[in-house]
Amino acid sequence: MGRARAHSRAQVGHLSRVDAATVKRWFESSADALHEQRDYLTQLDAAIGDADHGTNMDRGFSSVVAKLAELDPAVPPGKVLVTAGSTLVSTVGGASGPLWGTALRRAGRSLGDGETFDGAELAAALEAALDGVVELGAARPGDKTMVDALEPAVRTLKEQLNGAAAPADALAAARAAAEEGMRATVPMQATKGRASYLGERSIGHQDPGATSAVIILRALEDAVAAEQ
Repeated sequence: MGRARAHSRAQVGHLSRVDAATVKRWFESSADALHEQRDYLTQLDAAIGDADHGTNMDRGFSSVVAKLAELDPAVPPGKVLVTAGSTLVSTVGGASGPLWGTALRRAGRSLGDGETFDGAELAAALEAALDGVVELGAARPGDKTMVDALEPAVRTLKEQLNGAAAPADALAAARAAAEEGMRATVPMQATKGRASYLGERSIGHQDPGATSAVIILRALEDAVAAEQ
């Protein structure tokens, strides 16, 4: 780690604080991963949806990276998240744009105008993001949606941080919980969104929204781990 970066991040106990640059790297990593997994996500969506989830997420997060590159480096992380959310709403079709857009804008407002944030603030921001998704999509765990990955991730992250885990370790556990939630969508019958129209035929397929949520959470894990 360079001296400049080490100097730029204050320490709060054992919790490292991260900044807007970390958030931008998160979105860059997310965009790269979603681009790589675009066809896979589209295949998952073809089974129970409109076969456009991979394309939509790839386009949306690529647009986010381009938009964030235009921001003043002094813009705080909360504003970065709000900008990312607004960009997704305007560029992603279907349900993904409004859901992720709402999630990121809620997370950004949770962080406020602070120049850095720690593990507890990150957990609160992700909880606000989850609340936004639940409110907009009216989905709960078990409905075969992105909530099945996000809810256990947020719950695990809070539990880990309350147990004094470092943010990177807590995020690793949260990502693992999200993966377990993602896999658990396979035997579920969808009750929300396009997949719900299939009824029992939706059983046996992994939810694409939960899958892309895991990809994004893994990118967040990597971005924060790089700061430790």
